[in-house]
Amino acid sequence: MFQDLTRRLDRTLKKLSGQDKLTEDNVKEALREVRMALLEADVNYGVAKQLVASIREKALGAEVMDSLSPGQQVVKIVNDELTALLGGKAAELNLEPGTGKHKDMATVMVMGLQGSGKTTFCGKLALKLKKQGRKPMLVAGDIYRPAAIDQLEVIAAQVGVPVHSDRERKNAAQIVKLALRRAKDNKCDVLIVDTAGRLHIDDVLMNELEAIDKMVPMDEKLLVLDAMTGQEAVNIAVTFAERLDFDGAVLTKLDGDARGGAALSVLEVTGRPIKLVGVGEKMEDLEVFHPERMAGRILGMGDVLTLIEQAEEKMDLDQAEHLAGRFSSGQFTLEDFQAQIRQMKKMGPLKGVLKMLPGVNGDMLDKAKVDDKQFVKVEAIINSMTIAERRQPEIINGSRRKRIARGSGTTVSQVNKLLKQYRDMRRMMRQINSAGGIEEFGQKVLGKR
Repeated sequence: MFQDLTRRLDRTLKKLSGQDKLTEDNVKEALREVRMALLEADVNYGVAKQLVASIREKALGAEVMDSLSPGQQVVKIVNDELTALLGGKAAELNLEPGTGKHKDMATVMVMGLQGSGKTTFCGKLALKLKKQGRKPMLVAGDIYRPAAIDQLEVIAAQVGVPVHSDRERKNAAQIVKLALRRAKDNKCDVLIVDTAGRLHIDDVLMNELEAIDKMVPMDEKLLVLDAMTGQEAVNIAVTFAERLDFDGAVLTKLDGDARGGAALSVLEVTGRPIKLVGVGEKMEDLEVFHPERMAGRILGMGDVLTLIEQAEEKMDLDQAEHLAGRFSSGQFTLEDFQAQIRQMKKMGPLKGVLKMLPGVNGDMLDKAKVDDKQFVKVEAIINSMTIAERRQPEIINGSRRKRIARGSGTTVSQVNKLLKQYRDMRRMMRQINSAGGIEEFGQKVLGKR
């Protein structure tokens, strides 16, 4: 997501930041490019116009025009304005124990059209809350589609939480009321209601949602929007806002090829913040929406904080520390290399991880031709080795290489390439250790430049 927008903004702002002096003309030309980039990203026309006007007003101020680095000042202004447009700071869920509308029970109603990812999101949210020490229960509130109930039951089993479903009763509000009693009896403290979707918004849908909220008042009403639908997602949010006072939006499929217009338009158009985002197909792929971090991603500044949080959540930190120790001591084997690959795979697609690093843009990733399938080949090659070969790669001669290639479904040249990469890594480790550690090594390298 945002890949094309990031490319356009990166090129425009680099051109601007390279100017020795800003003039009204070059600022105007740059902001015309910014405006076109926003519109091509499917940002609401009024939002794009207002954002560019705000940037222009601040960029042409005397403080910026007379500064020593006016181009960099403009980049900072664009970052600040994007952050403000996205909400300024993360919006929390209203689920604190003992503060809601039901004693010791928080209630969440999940709404949206069919295909937006509502049911999957319910499972992701339940898992996220479970990891935080909460005890959620899912409720199948879709009385029209038996498949939706089946799907929620499968997801509930997958994430290890209870689910309340009733295939006989045809009143969604009553089902939710009974689920609330059952949740209390089971000592649960969060009730997550998966409501019925539609192919389009209609009065039957809205009336049913209003009836549920009236019978079981909700602490948090979340509208799930498919980021792939662009401005249509914003139009859906506007219609829901007119009928139901929902608390926040959830954007799903942010890992896809969405242009980003919905994320940049929802708050400004509806007045409701984006609270959570789905960034993958796995149940763990749900993130809190941080406006300042998202603005950084859009401008190619990376998102190191989210990267660290994902590493802490998804990686085995004890094993990571063990591998780091093996690396620094020069005892790193192909077994350790394989363990490191498996740790990295837990973080998700490599391209998504690299995008969070500062300075890594779409053009760089395209040139690097990052392909997660290479991990599969590397693992296959290592799996075809004996334990002795993994621990002592120097014993791998020509006949062994042919056997490993046959066993892994690869070629001898691919086996040779992996062994060369391993040797290069070992050589680098020795250089680091002889230099007195990674900090001393880094200083020596920088000193030569």
